[in-house]
Formats: sequence, structure tokens, C-alpha cells
Amino acid sequence: MKLHFTLETTSSHSQLDIEIHQLVVAGWAGRDRAAIDHHIAELAAIGVPRPSTVPLYYRVSNNSAVQADVIQAVGTESSGEVETFIFRSGADLYVSLASDHTDRKLESHSVALSKQICAKPIAGTAWPFSEVADHWDQLIIRSWIDENGAETLYQEGPLSSLRTPQDLILGLTGGDAALPEKTGMICGTVGAIGGIRPSARFTMELFDPVMKRSIRHSYTIETLPEVQ
Repeated sequence: MKLHFTLETTSSHSQLDIEIHQLVVAGWAGRDRAAIDHHIAELAAIGVPRPSTVPLYYRVSNNSAVQADVIQAVGTESSGEVETFIFRSGADLYVSLASDHTDRKLESHSVALSKQICAKPIAGTAWPFSEVADHWDQLIIRSWIDENGAETLYQEGPLSSLRTPQDLILGLTGGDAALPEKTGMICGTVGAIGGIRPSARFTMELFDPVMKRSIRHSYTIETLPEVQ
């Protein structure tokens, strides 16, 4: 799967094209047990079984990575999750933004299948990881949904609550510090404010309070009929 990014650095903007052959969703990626238990309980409230271990690395098809402002989903019970997205190009690691859009009805049957069945919207902007590595924990992820005719804050939290990309890479590779070539990884989320619920539109942001910049992406969900 080919992805195209505008690469924003502290000194310039350029274009970056990559190929993703392996797309990984890191689940249950909280840094402390209390945060993990909160998310597990949040999902258990809608019938999702507890994970066998944490974190878990779900493989999803690479063609589920899309840079679109509209996705399609069967039924009305899917929802987004804001997460950082890391990938490697050459010897360098980059960070962008993704939504682990998930079918919540199917999730109670199989988390892996619920992730596989939905597109994973990815932003069109990326930063060099080296520019944010020293203040990674201060970065903030947020999302908003449309609710009752207004945009409502749905998620917000610092990346200090989640495992670092380096930690997740080590877990994925079994000890190799380098993310495999042509692999993209979606790196975990924070809890939903007021509980998990669907929306026809999802807006997400990665905010860097040190360098005063953001990566944002919005998409709408076109509902397909759930025929029997």
C-alpha cells in the first residue's frame, strides 16, 4: 500500500512517499497498569473480552491504511480512536496520526476481526521522530466527534500515558530496536470521555506543545446497510 505524506521539519516542507507491506495495530498499549485496566473496563462495558496479554500486536491488511476524508462501514456501531502512527523510511523513523477505526459490535466476538474489517484513516502530514523524541511524553492526542449538532471533545491525553514507540518496536520485533522496513504501526489510544460511542464524523489531532504545531485529520463515516 502506498502512502503519501507532507513531511514537516523544523526547517522545511517536503514530500515523502512510502510503501506499507505490514500494518500493525498495537493494542492495550498503556504505560501503566491503571491506564490499561481503565481501557479494558471501558471496552468490557460493551462486551469486549479481556486480552490474553498486554500489549498485543494485531496484524491488519495493509490496504486498510487509507488517506481519505470518507470511509465506509457496515452498520452504525463502528467508531474511531486517535493514535500515533509510526513508520520507517530508509534509516529514519517518522510519526504521523491514525484512527484505529473499529467495529464495536464485532469487537465483542473478536477484537482482531473488528479491527481488520474497518479502514484505518491516516493523516497526510508526518514529522521526523528525531524532532519529537526528547519531548515525546509531552505530546498530546485528541479527538472530537459530532454529537447533538455540535463538535464534542471525545478523547484527550498525553503520550506519557502510553508506551513509547521504542518500547512497542522492541515488543513487536522480539528485541530489535529498528522498526522493520515497510512496516507501519498504530501505537495505542487514550480513553473516551463519556464512553465509547459512534459518530458520523471523527476529527483527530497530534499536538506538540513544545514546538507549537499539530497534525490533524478529519473523516466522515458513510454507513452501509447491514443486510441479513
